[in-house]
Amino acid sequence: MIEVSDVWKVYRDGLAEELVAVSGMTFHVAPGEVYGLLGPNGAGKTTILRILATLLEPTTGTVRVAGYDVRSDAASVRRMIGFVSNNTAIYDRLTAVETVGFFGRMHGLTRSTIERRIDELFGRLQMNGFRDVLGGKLSTGMRQKISIARALIHDPPVLIFDEPTLGLDVLAARSLLNLIDELRSEGKCIVFSTHIMREVERLCDRVAILHRGSVLAEGTVPSLCQEHGEQEFEDVFFDLVDAVAR
Repeated sequence: MIEVSDVWKVYRDGLAEELVAVSGMTFHVAPGEVYGLLGPNGAGKTTILRILATLLEPTTGTVRVAGYDVRSDAASVRRMIGFVSNNTAIYDRLTAVETVGFFGRMHGLTRSTIERRIDELFGRLQMNGFRDVLGGKLSTGMRQKISIARALIHDPPVLIFDEPTLGLDVLAARSLLNLIDELRSEGKCIVFSTHIMREVERLCDRVAILHRGSVLAEGTVPSLCQEHGEQEFEDVFFDLVDAVAR
């Protein structure tokens, strides 16, 4: 469902040295799988996710989502994905229902489909208690639920989560992780970016450990622990990152 092949993203401004944000990254993600991108700030997680979402173009390499190329068929890619980050803007003067309905219309859904999907999502995400509250009056957790609902309104097969639990309290974060687990069971293809080890261990079928734009290692949590001779996945991560930093 997602194919990333030898992707590089290099920023050039004509004056300073080149900044390599992504360096030869390759991975694939199947339907019904949560693929984790784990790394410290600056590892390239957000850059590669923005490339998947057609917000950035790769400098070189190939990226396909549901068979569509992110360069040549960006509009089709956007129809296939839902994107959730930790800082998705919410319109302060629109209610929760109005915001999600607006994105449904942007995706070309009919009024009846939008109403049905809103009823389903607001019930599932426990949003009915603030469905008519203006965005400017909502808590961080409520605003994040709106972000999720607007990403799911068109029922996309591919979902991208960019550090979605950042800034959430424990209960809201747990609820979000449970939702992602449910979406996987429904066959969604999910890319999940985080820097929190326990989220990877709980949720991800496979994980790529990133550092300075490169994939240091990829596999399941148990296989990576076995390969690197460690009992704890956190030790695997720090061993790999420290080795590169030396």
